[in-house]
Amino acid sequence: MKKQVDKSLVIKAEKLTKRFGDFIAVNEVTFEVCAGEIFGFLGANGAGKTTAMKMLCGLSTPTSGNAAIAGFDIYKQPEQIKKSIGYMSQKFSLYEDLTVIENIQFFGGIYGLSDKQLKGKSDELIETLGLKNETKKLVSSLPLGWKQKLAFSVAVLHEPKIVFLDEPTGGVDPVTRRQFWDLIYQASDRGITIFVTTHYMDEAEYCNRISIMVDGVIKALDTPINLKKAYSTNSMDEVFYKLARGAERSG
Repeated sequence: MKKQVDKSLVIKAEKLTKRFGDFIAVNEVTFEVCAGEIFGFLGANGAGKTTAMKMLCGLSTPTSGNAAIAGFDIYKQPEQIKKSIGYMSQKFSLYEDLTVIENIQFFGGIYGLSDKQLKGKSDELIETLGLKNETKKLVSSLPLGWKQKLAFSVAVLHEPKIVFLDEPTGGVDPVTRRQFWDLIYQASDRGITIFVTTHYMDEAEYCNRISIMVDGVIKALDTPINLKKAYSTNSMDEVFYKLARGAERSG
């Protein structure tokens, strides 16, 4: 069950824009995300959601507009932003030629955890994921579902204020997707804000609120229940279709 969220803001974007020459990838998007919220950021390929996410993570400088992430300005304090967030890319984000425990230790070191903190977090993570017998195995030998769950767990190892997830469950089976979302709920219960992109509309139902981007702009933003009411449908698939069918971009 989705819990009630804190009303304090951890993401605030105002007319955030990114141009590449004459092409406007993200066009004056404005939205807010509350602490502990599970926020779905949806859109078809080419809609601009990955470009927007990179700006929010401090990986790309906006052309115009403003945003604050965990209280830090995206222009003036990108390094503080990077220390306050976790990130899991669409393409697998761990080192496959390292073992499970080596990956945990490596990323724990990057996130600045002390040896004592890292030991406690490592033991807890391994126990939670049931990887006690897999710690010395190369990550490349793990099934995709286990890789994805490990990648998420490592992304929140340092208890960031926000974790950005780019299509985190792509290609995994429905049972593993459900297990992955259990991890998301657990992180949210600890106060970590979840900012997630997905193309699975059943996963959109798991979010507190959803924004839907079309051609670089946010066409809708509300709870799943309210969006279905607004578009007179019982299905988020149909809401998405009604909004995206007129899109000019593709691929």
